[in-house]
Amino acid sequence: MNVNQFARSFAEHLDSKDPLKKYKAEFYVKDNVYYLDGNSLGILSKRSEQTVLTILNSWKEYGIDGWTKGEYPWFYFSEKLAEKSAPLVGAKPEEVILTGSTTSNLHQLLATFYKPQNIRTKILADELNFPSDLYAIKSQIALRGLKTEDHLVLVKSKDGHTLLEDEIIEGMKEDVAVVILPSVLYRSGQVLDMKKLTDAAHERGIIIGFDLCHSIGAIPHALHETGVDFAFWCNYKHLNGGPGAVGGLFVHEKHLGKIPGLLGWFGSEKSKQFNLETEMTPSTTAGAYQLGTPHILSLAPLFGSLELFNEVGIDAIREKSLKLTGYMMNLIDHKLRGFDFTFGNPIGESSRGGHIYLVHEEAARICKALKKERVIPDFRMPNGIRLAPVALYSSFTDVWETVQILYSIMEKQTYKLFDNQRDVIA
Repeated sequence: MNVNQFARSFAEHLDSKDPLKKYKAEFYVKDNVYYLDGNSLGILSKRSEQTVLTILNSWKEYGIDGWTKGEYPWFYFSEKLAEKSAPLVGAKPEEVILTGSTTSNLHQLLATFYKPQNIRTKILADELNFPSDLYAIKSQIALRGLKTEDHLVLVKSKDGHTLLEDEIIEGMKEDVAVVILPSVLYRSGQVLDMKKLTDAAHERGIIIGFDLCHSIGAIPHALHETGVDFAFWCNYKHLNGGPGAVGGLFVHEKHLGKIPGLLGWFGSEKSKQFNLETEMTPSTTAGAYQLGTPHILSLAPLFGSLELFNEVGIDAIREKSLKLTGYMMNLIDHKLRGFDFTFGNPIGESSRGGHIYLVHEEAARICKALKKERVIPDFRMPNGIRLAPVALYSSFTDVWETVQILYSIMEKQTYKLFDNQRDVIA
């Protein structure tokens, strides 16, 4: 097709060839609104809505018997969802459980795997990681009577946006007990080489775990094959599980049977849980890492969402995601030259996650101006704009329209009508 690749007609041509375009109708996408914040909170799908209504009806119909009756019996719901989540992280079903939140799951995993003794007392992380992870790490160090400044090692970034795997590996000294890293950096969207890092950690006798919050549902994983010791994630970003959706965790089968650091009755072996014995018999699966009663209504949207992901396949999602972000970068590079934008995200496909990261000194007010023009971006301190065209509900035409709106805001300087300060929630 002989067409100007920067014209709207080219975006329409790409949409016409998109095998996933039909799935946009599965979501509650507003007309003439360009939602590019799915890496913070995915939008509602009709399948998720239906599973919520089904679960509500089982409560209405069965009362307490909903734990064992109805279309989705609640007693086994977390394990059922784990089966649907396992293909997205490249795991065996018994290695996964949906429970808790990102931070509570990290606490659970560190309570289990961080055992400082002899020379191995330190945790290696990075200065670009999401702060909640660092808060949890610091509190786990403090709970053991140790000082954060002595036992938390942070890998530095040379450019403030990305990390070098070789420098992370250099930090894996003989005094490191556990490594905690993001699979995808939340600001820049850089994808880290999990296999390279895992192999390096294990060669040095170090336990390694990954935060998958910005990768699950956007890129394929192979946690079991790679040998990652553990992982944890939220389900409300790319997986569209809804605000406050229950999180997930992975524990490699080589560690199954290990007693979790924190025990709670829903981590019991199912057949013995209601024996209510004072000595717990933990599950021999990742289900052992559960604590209290599952949040059934917050799990409900995930059934419909995961059904959709398993139908489409994560490889197809990743393929379109790369096309969307690559197309957006080409348009920005062409249309917005001279407006002082730079890319903080990696350019290469192998290291680029599910969003792009534009850096601009006026980023906060530009985001406000975009919202006024029906583009939903995501501001990140101090000067970043995250834009996430999502494979299941974003089109190439959406991307084209977004860039035209951004150009208009910059060319007319309407962003100057707003304060260059973040809102309470950014």
